[in-house]
This record gives sequence, C-alpha cells and structure tokens, in this order.
Amino acid sequence: MAKEPTVAETVGEEAKRTFDLIGRAKDALFSEELWLNVGLVALKILLIIILAGLVVRIGKAVLRRVFSVRLRRPLSDRRERTLLKLLENVISYVVYFAAILAILSTFNINVAGLIAGAGVLGLAVGFGAQSLVKDVITGFFIIFEDQFSVGDYVRIGEAEGTVEEIGLRTTKIKVYTGELHIIPNGNIQEVVNSSIYNSLAIIDARISYETNIPKAERLIREFLDGLMDNEKYGDLLAPPELLGVQSLDPNYVVMRISAETAPMMHFGLARQLRMDLKQFLQENGIEIPYPKMVMVDSKPSE
Repeated sequence: MAKEPTVAETVGEEAKRTFDLIGRAKDALFSEELWLNVGLVALKILLIIILAGLVVRIGKAVLRRVFSVRLRRPLSDRRERTLLKLLENVISYVVYFAAILAILSTFNINVAGLIAGAGVLGLAVGFGAQSLVKDVITGFFIIFEDQFSVGDYVRIGEAEGTVEEIGLRTTKIKVYTGELHIIPNGNIQEVVNSSIYNSLAIIDARISYETNIPKAERLIREFLDGLMDNEKYGDLLAPPELLGVQSLDPNYVVMRISAETAPMMHFGLARQLRMDLKQFLQENGIEIPYPKMVMVDSKPSE
C-alpha cells in the first residue's frame, strides 16, 4: 500500500513548482530575444503610424494643389470646398484602415481571414441596413450632381439655412437662429437652392392717394439711379427698376421696385433700400400713409 505524502512534502512540492515557474518567467522576462522581438514590433508599429500620417498629409497636399490649378472647366468655389473635404476624408479612411491591417499583421494575426469575415458580416449587415445603403447612395449622387454644396443656402423640408457639411450619410444644415439640422441623405426628396443664381430683392413702397403719382415715380427713379455709385449697395448687380403701381389698396397705393443682387444678398439690401427710400420720400414731400382716425360729431349744431 502506497504511503500518502505528508503535509510538509506536499507543501514542499508546491513551493518547488512555484519557484520553478517564477524562475522560468524571470528567464523569459529578462530574455534578450524577447526584448528584441518586442522592440522590433514596437518599431514596426511606430514606423507604420508615421508612414500613414505622412501619406495622409502628402495626399491632402496633393489634393489641394490639384484643386488650386484652374483647368479648362474650373469648379465653383462651393463645389470645390465640398469635394476637397470629401476626398480628404476618403484618403484618411483608406490610409488609416490599411495602417490598422498592417499593425495587426505584425502580431501574426490572419488579416486575410479577418477581411473575409468582415466581408461576410458586411453583406449580412447590408441586407438589414437598407436605409443606410440608401443614405450613402443618395449622398454620392448629391455630390456627383452638384445639387448643393457647403456654404449654400437651401431649404430641405422644414429645414432652411446654410449647409455646414455634406457627408455620404447625412447632411447638416444650420439655420440663422443657431439650430443644426442633421438630415439623413435618404430622406432628402426636394431641395430648394438659393445660392446658385442671382437673387432678386422686391421692395413695395406705399404712398397716399393724395400724392401725384407721376411725380412720385420720377423721384423714385431719380433715387434709384444714384444707388450704383453708393458704397452701401455694393451687392447690386444692376440698377434697380421701378416696375410701377403694384396694387391699389383701400388706404394707399403700392409702388413696386425690383433689384438684382448677388446670391442671398437681397435680404439685407432690401432692408437698407427701404430705410433710405423712406427718408428720401419724406425729404421730398411724398407722404408715407399711416392709419388716421377721423372724429365725426353727429350732434346738430345749435
């Protein structure tokens, strides 16, 4: 019958195994080969990161250089900013993705199998994320067809403001009160772009029925002819035009003026023109109508 080991012998064997394990770990930790391999891997990772950063910077510089060269059919500034930002992002994504794969390969990870698995997973996700695919495709055609660009003033649904960013998935619009609308590109059905063509400012001037209409027209035309030489109206592209009597309201006559301006400059110019026109008409004795109350005494005089 075998003799069972005593407690002391058991403790001794466990202590021996522990010391052997610590010794092997110490030998491995202070092994010259281990630290050479660690240093080599760290050096490879550092070189990959530096190289990726240099490639991204050089790629962006080349893109800016290409866009700065005016070809036979130069792009508009608005489209140039949009395409430049998009292509810079694409370069960053591609280069950094390749850098991540290179770093994984330094750890002896099967990158080919990882890519194949990601492809199968992406196919499965694509069937379940059709709205995302729709957003990306719509975003591509928005940029390709130059429907609108960064800096344009547009109206998309209930959002009306300046385009801050166009991505392949979403479009960001900032309204003048500061709110930012983030709209999935797949939800964009109709776009009203106010920044492509020149704008038209419409100003309605009201004068009283007692005013001599031909005299008022002559004075207004005289006022409009001098606006092109005024520094305050630098956004005017052509002399404003007096269209004539627009309507006959119960209390006043409406005279309509139109002025062609640079895109989206008609709001401020119309406000300035109304103020100056009011002052001009007042100085020349043209009455600006306002509500009046007439008191009638119905009692017979005694």
